Amino acid sequence: MGEGKAVDVVFLDFGKAFDTVAHSVLLEELSTCGVSGFTVHWVKNWLKGRAQRIVVNGATSGWRPVTSGVPQGSIPGPVLFHILINGLDAGVECTIMKFAEDTDMGVAVDLEGQEALQRDLDSFKCWAMINGMKFNKSKCRILHLGWGNARPKYKSGEEWLESSPAERDLGVLVSSRLHMSQQRAVGAWRANPILGCIKHNITSRAKGVIIPLYPALVRPHLEYCVQFWAPRFKVCLVWRKGG
Repeated sequence: MGEGKAVDVVFLDFGKAFDTVAHSVLLEELSTCGVSGFTVHWVKNWLKGRAQRIVVNGATSGWRPVTSGVPQGSIPGPVLFHILINGLDAGVECTIMKFAEDTDMGVAVDLEGQEALQRDLDSFKCWAMINGMKFNKSKCRILHLGWGNARPKYKSGEEWLESSPAERDLGVLVSSRLHMSQQRAVGAWRANPILGCIKHNITSRAKGVIIPLYPALVRPHLEYCVQFWAPRFKVCLVWRKGG
């Protein structure tokens, strides 16, 4: 973008990522990464012996062993998932960013870049099939950035990926024109109900009571990732007494 080139960014999302991790594949990946045999055995004992059943309108199915998935909410869970997808970017030609089950990949939009991006998408599809996972196509989107972007189309498997005018990346809403007005609007939308809650539920109007609530409950929504979208370079807010 800094060189004046158009860029395409693909936002990928694993479908039910933490629930579809095959235990056998995960244990094999741990051994391949050089994790000690004692640790691999500990992880195996931690995962095995789990069972689940379904209850619908009071009717209960039989217990079935759980052979996939890492327990969400546990400390080792995200670490194990990161180890599993460690090999996802092997041989990738484009710029890739991974965070938990969300993966972003971008490239400058020229003929060579388009072909490289499609090859990487095909490689990801093969990786997911080999490791017993799949992408959630409904949440996979393409963000076309830059003037003169020809908005090429890309496939994941046999399905075309849809374009999007704006995408959320780690909580920051970015538009195809790199405008942050939607991010500011979302921050204000989240902060306003909290201000109303403070107004209607806190009877005291003493500074010692009200002032600490604002930085603790309201400002985090207004300033989330503010270092990235830097509103000070775009808008100057002036507060007036009584306004």
